[in-house]
Amino acid sequence: MGVADRRWAWAEIDLGAVAHNVTALKGLTRPGVLFMAVVKADGYGHGAVDVARAALVAGADRLGVATVDEGVKLRRAGVAAPIHVLSEPPPASAATIVRHDLTPAVYSLEFAAALSRAAESSSAPTPIHLKVNTGMNRIGVEWVEAASFAESLRDLPGVRLTGMFTHFATADVPGDWDFERQVERFETSIRELRARGIDPGIIHAANSPATVLHPRTHFDMVRCGVALYGLHPCDATRDIVELRPVMAVKARVTQVRRITMGEGVSYGLTYRAASPTLIATLPLGYADGVRRGLSGHLKVLLGGVECRQVGRICMDQLMLELPRGIEVGVGDECVLVGSQAGRILTIDEQAAQLDTINYEIACGYGARLARIGAHAVIS
Repeated sequence: MGVADRRWAWAEIDLGAVAHNVTALKGLTRPGVLFMAVVKADGYGHGAVDVARAALVAGADRLGVATVDEGVKLRRAGVAAPIHVLSEPPPASAATIVRHDLTPAVYSLEFAAALSRAAESSSAPTPIHLKVNTGMNRIGVEWVEAASFAESLRDLPGVRLTGMFTHFATADVPGDWDFERQVERFETSIRELRARGIDPGIIHAANSPATVLHPRTHFDMVRCGVALYGLHPCDATRDIVELRPVMAVKARVTQVRRITMGEGVSYGLTYRAASPTLIATLPLGYADGVRRGLSGHLKVLLGGVECRQVGRICMDQLMLELPRGIEVGVGDECVLVGSQAGRILTIDEQAAQLDTINYEIACGYGARLARIGAHAVIS
């Protein structure tokens, strides 16, 4: 029995689209620039292991995650490529990092010392990448202190500086002054490391929007996250690179009922039928990533017809108002994200309705929905 037989709600993952997006994004970089596929947050809700494998086959060189556990999961799945933990983990995780050959971000001497102690008995030094704060003001060593911090790492046994990176706050805003200032600060810190005889290793800064819009920031490697999944980081990238959405979200009708004029639907009865109306129920809700804030606004394709979701979206179910004349039966397939009969509904539309970003919507759909794809069937 397949997952779609046990529960009539699922996400379809197109790993061919992952490969296409890697190729398209790499095509924007010069020869020799490395490509990091960022698969944190379980691959932005798409499934980290399958996306990582597809990206590596398509030409990605390295993988990026947010936590040690995310990196360990990839290692246990047999992924051998370099895996970067893009923020500094707690010192207590040092032994796990060494054991699973992860490359952590470093920006405190406390963590660096813990990693050094854990790595001393290892056969090879543990690689580390220095994270530099150039204006995002989230994590990292201050850019003016990067060179002196790197010098302090020289005497630590068991660890080796193999890279240096920063993260942009406004790379998705063309012509932004703050972005230009961050680039200049980062380049200054690179020069200062080299002036002290320190090899910064692999230099990287470009996230998805910078990869597409700012070739100057490609340095030795680019880090692509949201674009890997076929989601544009901003409108400015749409005319430059063609990306293919990786995720579709689908469900089957579990029940159809007719309600009379004035009857309500779902918690609070916030929707009431203006006339006798057919209501179809789908077996997914906010526990699956269908945001409750979309209640009364979500569009769903059924038989190629756009239907309106009505009433409050529940934890496990939601209801549709069926247009007059449509023939619907239990088991009919519906599309919340993706295409049906030539019509398309997108994650971007849902994000716009909620005044948020497509990243958040995509990650939400990874909460409970089973993922089905060419190599991602969960059975």
